[in-house]
Amino acid sequence: MTAMAPTRTETDLSFLLDHTSHVLRTRMTAALAEIGLTPRMHCVLVHALEAERTQIQLAELGDMDKTTMVVTVDALEKAGYAERRPSSTDRRARIIAVTAKGAEVAGRSQQIVDGVHRDALGAVPDDEREVLVRALNRLATGHLATPVESAQPARRARERAK
Repeated sequence: MTAMAPTRTETDLSFLLDHTSHVLRTRMTAALAEIGLTPRMHCVLVHALEAERTQIQLAELGDMDKTTMVVTVDALEKAGYAERRPSSTDRRARIIAVTAKGAEVAGRSQQIVDGVHRDALGAVPDDEREVLVRALNRLATGHLATPVESAQPARRARERAK
């Protein structure tokens, strides 16, 4: 005899957000791969173009750990898109500077990212699109803005091995 599962009383928001986020990431990854970038590389290029930023600052903006950030910047340097340079305001700090070639590819990658987002939102009827974006912004800046501390921290979803 099996136990009966409890009755769900609310929409499974975790599944909806996790699933759509995962599919959006896969589409973004595939689209950016066409120009030889990863979403992380795009993120670093765009944020480094906005202002003079250190690797640590860029890692925080892109929600990357130190190891991932180093690997990402190494790949950008190898491609000729960015380089590590001394900061103009702090001789001890090193910033990530985007090269002219990197700025050009960042422009193309932003068009790709915008297109992926446009396509996703285009799947939502016009009269619901603005409501969806407004509701997600409200959650992201309000009730769900800050992770909660826990003795057993929540892990982020990882790609399953194929």
